[in-house]
Amino acid sequence: MRASLYPEILHNLNSKQMNTTEVKGTWNEQKGKLKQKFAVLTDNDLMFDEGKKDEMFGKLQIKLGKTKEELHKIIAGL
Repeated sequence: MRASLYPEILHNLNSKQMNTTEVKGTWNEQKGKLKQKFAVLTDNDLMFDEGKKDEMFGKLQIKLGKTKEELHKIIAGL
């Protein structure tokens, strides 16, 4: 598996190319890595609901004190 599937995940979420099971499986893997890197994060913080990606990123920005761009770089580097 590639070092980071995050950009591909975002693209596929937006274009609906992945089925729900694929998205959830890949996101669950990314969630685990984020929780390892930032112990303050909970499952609730990383809950991905379809159509609420921006809301989730907003919560993460506040909790971690990072910009959206910084968050994208962090996730891309997982």
